Amino acid sequence: HKAKVEAMTLDLASLQSVQHFAEAFKSKNVPLHILICNAAVFGAAWCLTEDGLESTFQVNHLGHFYLVQLLEDVLRRSSPARVVVVSSESHRFTEIKDSSGKLDFSLLSPSKKEYWAMLAYNRSKLCNILFSNELNRRLSPHGVTSNSVHPGNMMYSSIHRNWWVYTLLFTLARPFTKSM
Repeated sequence: HKAKVEAMTLDLASLQSVQHFAEAFKSKNVPLHILICNAAVFGAAWCLTEDGLESTFQVNHLGHFYLVQLLEDVLRRSSPARVVVVSSESHRFTEIKDSSGKLDFSLLSPSKKEYWAMLAYNRSKLCNILFSNELNRRLSPHGVTSNSVHPGNMMYSSIHRNWWVYTLLFTLARPFTKSM
């Protein structure tokens, strides 16, 4: 009952919006003890953001990555602090390396011809985990921990809304899912 809640606008599909959000947050000069990176799109049709990147990759991963980078100094000053990156078990069903074992950047923001929504989602979630692990390695000595989490098998939400097939599958799975 004593909590003060304030909403701020942030569009992860716009790196400029992420930057403006970070600047606005910093101007408040308040500590940041926990940052939860949980926004995502799933099953979305291929499209580019205003930044020229494939939207699933930018919204699910790059926007969060950029936000954390912009707020890293605030997190360090707020120690102890924690970053929680919500990922997905589906990260296991993809790869982001080419046949020689090197990171293939074209897989992260693919062309329309090379795009498959489920793979884009899986790859973005793999990036979330790799980012969280590296963030923890770099910042934990400074009192900032980072963890990636899977919210549980089939947490029911409206994330399936972009394609009727996903909606059908999620509806069939609904009795076995958790509520928010």
